[in-house]
Amino acid sequence: MSSMTAAPSPFSPADRPQLGLRERKKIKTREAIRTATYALVEEQGYDATTIEQIAERAEVSPSTVFRYFPTKEDIVLTDEFDPIIMEELRERPADEPWMTTLRYVMQKAIRLGIKEDPEVARLRTHLMVQVPAVRSRMMESMSVTGSMLCQAIAERTGRDPGSLEVRVYAMAIIGGLMETSLYWAENGHQDEFKDLVDRTLDVLEHGLSD
Repeated sequence: MSSMTAAPSPFSPADRPQLGLRERKKIKTREAIRTATYALVEEQGYDATTIEQIAERAEVSPSTVFRYFPTKEDIVLTDEFDPIIMEELRERPADEPWMTTLRYVMQKAIRLGIKEDPEVARLRTHLMVQVPAVRSRMMESMSVTGSMLCQAIAERTGRDPGSLEVRVYAMAIIGGLMETSLYWAENGHQDEFKDLVDRTLDVLEHGLSD
C-alpha cells in the first residue's frame, strides 16, 4: 500500500546481505525521509508539514524527497513491506492451505512490525482516518499491491493472475486489511491489531457465518 498493513516493515530489508550498496542506500534514504515526516507530523500536524521541512529534517534536498515519494501522502503510506510479504508468501510450503499461509505471514508481519514501532503504526492509521488525501491515495495504491498479490495467488493455485476470480479474491484481501486498519484507528487502537486481522481473515474464509 502501498501497504498491506499499517505496520512498518518488520523484515529489516536494509540489513539483507543480498541487496547491493546502492539499493541499501536508497532504502536508508527512504527511511530517513519517513522518519522525518512522522516526527514533524507528531510535532505540528500533517497539513502544516511541508516537503521543504521534511527535506531539511532528513538532510536531503526537496527534489530527493519528490524522487522517492511523488506526493506527501506517499511518504506516510509506502514502505518496504509489500515485496517482503510476497517473498514470505512464496517461501511457505506449496501444499499448505492458502488461508493458513496468509494467516502465518500476516501475523508474523504484525507481530514483528508493530513491536518494532507501535507509535508509527498508530500514527499511520490515524492519518488514514483523519486526512482525506491520505485515505484517497491509499485507495489508489491498492491496485499496485493487488497486482503483486494476484501473482502470489496465481503461483500457489496455478490460476491465471489476470482472471476475474484471482483479481476479486486478491482485492477482497487487500480491501479487508485496509478496513481493518481504519477500524483499528477509529476505535482508538483499543484492540490488538493482530486479533482484528484474525477476525478479518475469518470473514474472508467463512463469510458472515458464526
